Amino acid sequence: MGRTLRAAAVASAAALVALAVTPTAAHAAATAPRVDLRVLVVDDGGPATAAVTSELDGAGTPYTTVDLTAAGRPVITAGFLSDTVSGRPRAKFQAVVLPNDNPFGAGSAEMAALAAYETAFGIRQVDAYTYAQPSVGLNYAQTGGYIGQLDGVQGQVTAQGAAGDFGYLKGAVPFEDNDPYQAESYGYLATPLAAQAAGTTFTPLVDAPIPGSDQRGVLVGQYTHDGRSELVIPFVYNQYQQQFRLLARGIVEWMTQGIHLGADRNYFEVQVDDVFLADDRWNADLNCTPGDVDCPIGTGGDDDPIRMTAADAAYAEQWSAAHGFTFDFVFNGGGSEDWKSDHDTTSDPLATQLLNDKNSYRWVNHTYLHPFLGCVQNVTVVPWSCLTTASGATQWVSKADITAAVQDNRTWAASHGLSLNNSELVTGEHSGLKVLPQQPADNPNLAPALSSLGVKYLASDNSREPDQRTVGPAVTVPRFPMNVFYNAGTAQEETDEYNWIYTNSAQGGSGACATSGTSTCLVAPLDPATGYASYIVPLEARIDLGHVLGNNPRPHFMHQSNLAEGRIAYPVLEKILAGYAGLFAANTPAVNLRTSDIAVELQRRAAWSAAWKAGKVTAYRIGAAVTVSAPSGVQVDATMPAGTRQAQLLGATAFGTAYAGRLSGWVQPGLLQSAVTLTLPSGAVPAAVAAGAPRTAAKLAAPVGRLPVPAGVAQAVPAGPGDTGRGGERGSAPGSGAHGRGARG
Repeated sequence: MGRTLRAAAVASAAALVALAVTPTAAHAAATAPRVDLRVLVVDDGGPATAAVTSELDGAGTPYTTVDLTAAGRPVITAGFLSDTVSGRPRAKFQAVVLPNDNPFGAGSAEMAALAAYETAFGIRQVDAYTYAQPSVGLNYAQTGGYIGQLDGVQGQVTAQGAAGDFGYLKGAVPFEDNDPYQAESYGYLATPLAAQAAGTTFTPLVDAPIPGSDQRGVLVGQYTHDGRSELVIPFVYNQYQQQFRLLARGIVEWMTQGIHLGADRNYFEVQVDDVFLADDRWNADLNCTPGDVDCPIGTGGDDDPIRMTAADAAYAEQWSAAHGFTFDFVFNGGGSEDWKSDHDTTSDPLATQLLNDKNSYRWVNHTYLHPFLGCVQNVTVVPWSCLTTASGATQWVSKADITAAVQDNRTWAASHGLSLNNSELVTGEHSGLKVLPQQPADNPNLAPALSSLGVKYLASDNSREPDQRTVGPAVTVPRFPMNVFYNAGTAQEETDEYNWIYTNSAQGGSGACATSGTSTCLVAPLDPATGYASYIVPLEARIDLGHVLGNNPRPHFMHQSNLAEGRIAYPVLEKILAGYAGLFAANTPAVNLRTSDIAVELQRRAAWSAAWKAGKVTAYRIGAAVTVSAPSGVQVDATMPAGTRQAQLLGATAFGTAYAGRLSGWVQPGLLQSAVTLTLPSGAVPAAVAAGAPRTAAKLAAPVGRLPVPAGVAQAVPAGPGDTGRGGERGSAPGSGAHGRGARG
């Protein structure tokens, strides 16, 4: 901040403070300023501010954006930032996010207004991506520091960061390096100024080794000066990168001082489809799956199907217990009856073992025999098509057939002592729902059948329909298909099919990866003997861990075949769980919800987001009291310090549940109350930063244009084949017709 700007800020601050400071302590409490729970984001169109905005959006934390590139944008003045409500000074924003430490230029009246505002109300500022320079408390990186790519850098939370807002991390903050031929990260590693002005401090919160030096450079740090606090981030990132996902929660907690609307949790749930059934097997010679719709009739006989054994079932129970992880078994009871009939026996060892361990899992209805419940399929052609009547109308599976498929499985479950939530349903292949291109509309008989069956939560394929929607009385629960294929029981089968899908035709693959527009191709085919362990497992684990870190409750799904024979699911799951455990502290576990709870979470989020974005939520803090008003029926999502209580008409009750060192959760007004009132514990009320002695402005290097942003940040680099969205939206596997190989359902 230059000398002129600093003088203007001090004068403006004095004027604002005069509104809030009063002679007596009692009167001061009565006129404590109102701080609205909303974040101001000043956006330059870069990926760093977009990333912070995406975190606010995903968590449900209200914000206002000022687009610096927009003509006629609001001018940031004292009146834009604050006013008076019922005689009480009001701060309209609880935190400020800037693209850098001063995006307006030296001597800017807008920056002076922001500085004065932050000083007067104790508001914190995030510099989303800025130079390492004395104006932010750092030495220039040109002198004893580092400037350049940060791909593969191993960041580390400092002791001060762990004791504060980044304490949910175990310590490591690894930077992505997905593509050795493309720059994915860029930044500055520098040390704090050795001599800070009186009343000025710089606290490194996350750092990394400076190449060629025995010193560590700052990746995230708190710069406190002139009665203000800035979170200085001298590297650039986008919303999908692991390093940002790890730090995003801490950035928001720091800027809001742990008091904000919205919440961020990490979720991981795995549903295993086709339990009790057998899955058709990939044929390496035909490059398709005999018995399934991707193989033309007559191209070969059905290979031996893949089905779990009693030993596989026993291993699943032991593994689940050892890892503290509960599977959802999505089952087809008719599969057991068919197996007994085919083997001329009255006993199914697999069913016996699974039913003995039934309390180790959650069970979800997948229909009795996995029929396709959409249009009546013509499977004599590849890809399949919908049969039509003589007049050209689509032939649909009837309501009676849909109802019987679901009800027969319920009956089987009841006769075998399985406990079900009958409001949940996963249809075979998510059928009944629209599937492009063959079936562009839902089966019109599906909604009436769901209504008669009492189904409220219906699984869908996230690669087809990432958004939750209603189907008659039900809402969908989009599920992430894992790229561990339903028709593969061994690592060799998985690798062979993977090569076929993701290799160019010149190298013996289908070539679909080069033409689909939804995926990348392998550089060369994987070694059938080692490719699964060396390439597919770490890649799939990285993709799925990205979903876990994205505050996304949607479940993942695979198939019973992946727990059979080579048990190829477990290496992926173990790598995800181990990776997570290595990154997060014990107070931040991955949350494992069942289908109905996921659906409710998504519904609540949608209602909450619609309410605050429509301006129908009012939320503010006055001293230790937080008040939130929302439309009737809309639950409030909030994160507060430990010890926060909800005020009731009589007394108070606990608020939220503990997660990542805070309390968070959904809450609604108490009996005979129209608003939620939360009381912060003693010591959790934010205090203004003490102003130090006036400083002489440092001589600053004049920035030339925007800070450098490599293409790998501006457009995120996929982790590899199958990672098509970098936002948690993965497309169907190329070459698989209507759905991905792993997405059979």
